[in-house]
Amino acid sequence: MTRPEKVRLGEILVQQKLLSEEQLGMALAEQKRSGRKLGRVFVEHGFVTEEQISGALARQLNIPYINLKFYQINTDLVRLLPETQARRFRALVLEDRKGTMLVGLSDPTDLFAYDEISRLLKQTIELAVVNETEVLAAIDRIYRRTEDISGLARELEQEMGEGSVDFGALAAASPGLEEAPVVKLLQSLFDDAAQVRASDIHIEPQEGRLQIRFRIDGVLHLQTEADIKIAPALALRLKLMSDLDISEKRLPQDGRFAVRVKNARIDVRISTMPTQYGESIVMRLLNQSGMTLRLDAIGMPKPLLDKFRAIVARPNGLVLVTGPTGSGKTTTLYCALAELNSMEKKLITVEDPVEYRLAGINQVQVNEKIELDFARVLRSALRQDPDIVLVGEMRDQETASIGLRAAMTGHLVLSTLHTNDAASTPLRLMDMGVPRYMVGSSLQAVLAQRLLRVICESCTTPYELTPNEHEWLSLELKDKVDMGRYFHGKGCSHCNGLGYRGRTGVYELLEMTQAVVDAANDVDPAVFLKAAAQQMDGQTLRRHAVQLVVQGRTTVAEAMRISNQLED
Repeated sequence: MTRPEKVRLGEILVQQKLLSEEQLGMALAEQKRSGRKLGRVFVEHGFVTEEQISGALARQLNIPYINLKFYQINTDLVRLLPETQARRFRALVLEDRKGTMLVGLSDPTDLFAYDEISRLLKQTIELAVVNETEVLAAIDRIYRRTEDISGLARELEQEMGEGSVDFGALAAASPGLEEAPVVKLLQSLFDDAAQVRASDIHIEPQEGRLQIRFRIDGVLHLQTEADIKIAPALALRLKLMSDLDISEKRLPQDGRFAVRVKNARIDVRISTMPTQYGESIVMRLLNQSGMTLRLDAIGMPKPLLDKFRAIVARPNGLVLVTGPTGSGKTTTLYCALAELNSMEKKLITVEDPVEYRLAGINQVQVNEKIELDFARVLRSALRQDPDIVLVGEMRDQETASIGLRAAMTGHLVLSTLHTNDAASTPLRLMDMGVPRYMVGSSLQAVLAQRLLRVICESCTTPYELTPNEHEWLSLELKDKVDMGRYFHGKGCSHCNGLGYRGRTGVYELLEMTQAVVDAANDVDPAVFLKAAAQQMDGQTLRRHAVQLVVQGRTTVAEAMRISNQLED
């Protein structure tokens, strides 16, 4: 390919009837005012999409447009270009064509980028157009910090061996601390965790080694292993960042702090626990940058979503969301709160800890150390004239009773409870000591949920069921099981070889209709469970998981994993 010529993006889009002259004029004025790239202005104003811009450039320059979402990227080739230049030029090396290199550029008209990349690769290059957002996402995945983390861990280990780590400087948080190996190591850990969308970082001292693992889409993966000697320095620094007692190593501690990763704020919840070989540390990462809390974005089927929205729009009653730790209960409740939040309503949350921050809502952090527990805060909250109260968790009989009484006296109460499914939840409340009449008169509905991994759409491929999977699936689908096509992810650079990328919710909803309430007042639990099953009409967590399998969104193995959780 010859060296590209400079072309005017706006004129190309107008010629191809993707943009009007009026829109071009508005965008040029905005570009002059803000200094941003013209293509970014077009996209942000909704005039065109990134895909339309890339397609237009490809047609104009007579070069291919490559959709990176479905392209098998060779990570070794990509790394031929240093990360700094890859980010600067929004470029990826895609193919080695024996004498020439195919390079994807988001702006193939950038003459300087063409010359600089040719110089760095020391080869002739051919160009393809790629989507800027997808290029940046691929760079985040491929240029991971694994080698940096291992190197920084060795550097810190060497300092520990020489006895030169200045714990006094760490405690004083001196201005020059940013260059300390322990600080650089932690920053690299947070950077890498954000790149692979990890929800948790586990720092675990083992016999003779320190193990660091990331939880990605609900499953733990080893990130690196280091010498056990660096564990005290990491623990000390993290305790300082979260205002914990650095002298206490024998008792568990909990705290929180915030870090910035690529201009995004990440809230970190930290838990320390003494183990046989040192302090185990787990950090939950909550990235709230650009997060949109919407009920229609978390995977609820349309009929269930409509019913749930109608229930939480009621002026009073108790609505419970149930499931194990990490199943997305709090996210679901906050999605509901975000839709209910308005100037006409007073909303109060009682949480431990406060996970999301929403404008216009009064959020209270429980603090057991000063006897500020759920029950005490909830009693006070009800004297604040609220319309809607969110209680982080129904942990005991007292909190449950206060919440149900609040629901009886004209408040909408949202909360969570740890139960396996929706049908067992009212019985669990009764087991906690809540009177039957309160459960029947105040509880409006129970939503049970799990999070299920989704097949990576970049490497999804047809899959032949094993005999065990076929037998399990036939319990739901009967003779229709052989009529479907099933898929799995074979693993690619987009999903770090896992075959899964992202998660979605699976749900079941029990609405406390009059028939269900009458059954709840019967002393025989079997009567209630039968009425609950009839009300849900087979729309269970297991059924929803199987529907996702049939739709090709998840694997049978993943649906079986969810089902096994229900049977535990």
